[in-house]
Amino acid sequence: MDYSQSRRFIDNARQYGNVLGLDNMKELMARLSHPEHGLSFIHVTGTNGKGSVIAYLYSVLTEAGYRIGRYTSPAIFSYRERWEIDGKQISREGFARCMTTVKQAVDEMLQEGLPHPTVFEIETAAALVYFSQYGCSLVLWEVGMGGDLDATNIVRTTKLAVFTPISLDHMEYLGSSVTEIARKKAGIIKPGCRVLTVMQEEEVMKVIKEKCETVLGNAGSTVLSISDTSGAVLTEDNLSGVSFRYRNETYHTPLAGLMQFQNAVAALDALEILQEIGYPTTVRQRKRGLSQTVWNGRFTVLGDKPLFIIDGAHNPQAARCLAQNMERYLSGKQIYFIIGMFKDKDYQEVLRITAPYAKKILTIQTPDNARALPAKKLAKAAEEVHSDVEAYEEIFSAIKRARQLAGEEDAILVFGSLSFLGEVTALYKG
Repeated sequence: MDYSQSRRFIDNARQYGNVLGLDNMKELMARLSHPEHGLSFIHVTGTNGKGSVIAYLYSVLTEAGYRIGRYTSPAIFSYRERWEIDGKQISREGFARCMTTVKQAVDEMLQEGLPHPTVFEIETAAALVYFSQYGCSLVLWEVGMGGDLDATNIVRTTKLAVFTPISLDHMEYLGSSVTEIARKKAGIIKPGCRVLTVMQEEEVMKVIKEKCETVLGNAGSTVLSISDTSGAVLTEDNLSGVSFRYRNETYHTPLAGLMQFQNAVAALDALEILQEIGYPTTVRQRKRGLSQTVWNGRFTVLGDKPLFIIDGAHNPQAARCLAQNMERYLSGKQIYFIIGMFKDKDYQEVLRITAPYAKKILTIQTPDNARALPAKKLAKAAEEVHSDVEAYEEIFSAIKRARQLAGEEDAILVFGSLSFLGEVTALYKG
């Protein structure tokens, strides 16, 4: 297949929906001669902050000279950005080559009457083929959803399992309580791996500790490390990024937002563990890597006069962080919201948390996605918590309207699903 044919193969697989479970992945890996067995993984789960922690680790470890693979979702600017090695996304030719290999395995499965793998299973298998072909030193491996039954959990050679903050999300798949969700996510803990978690709610910490003891026995308590920002001192915090002192060194990240303080500290703690297990990095490499980190769509400023900011706050925990950022960075400004959400998210709670900060709310429907919430339905929900709401069918029209309304000292904040932030960025810069 060429690239276009590979994309059509993926698009055709969308009809098989989302299925949690590892049966298809086990079949695919066996037919692909287990590309995952020759790789080492840093497996990252959580509700928010996964991508940022991975971005920091990716930048530092690449700076240190390791060949690092990165598999994340969703894509923002380019579909192929989800598969990266050494700072470069997979080429069209490389993607087609890997996807052709996977399709051959899928065809064999279908000939034997087995179920068709889902899109995410196919994409995950292609990532393993790709990283195996290029002999990556480490693979930064983000879960798609949950943990235990997520397609990424097919791997068994995890060196480090990382847990970012866990809260309610994907409840129709993962459970109705934070404890149930934590149990699912704790499924990424494997024998022989180290475990790092940011400071979590008490019930979440209990689940992670119990899982470590179950999987690792007497060694369970010794492999678990906890990342806590109480040992770090924030020295600078503005829309240009965050600076802080940690372990007698000063670090800076260009990523703005209070959560980036916690994410950067977690990444540094992860690097300490990696140092202990054979992946050393110097302080200089860590400083340079953090300072060069790029991770778009996380309270990212695209322009000023008025400020134009995009953020992927799509669940209540992220909305609370966004509210803190608005209080800290946008105090005194009139803020015009442009919001697009998925219908399977708790958009009512996101609106309840953020609406008090808005001068006006413009809603849009995220394009080309079956999970998209119609703009009018989102507007109706917004009207329950705000008096000034308008719905727009096109993103371009919403941006144009916001620019008409906002003065030079005001702010336009675009947030919700990460899936439409790439188009917003292209429209803004275009």
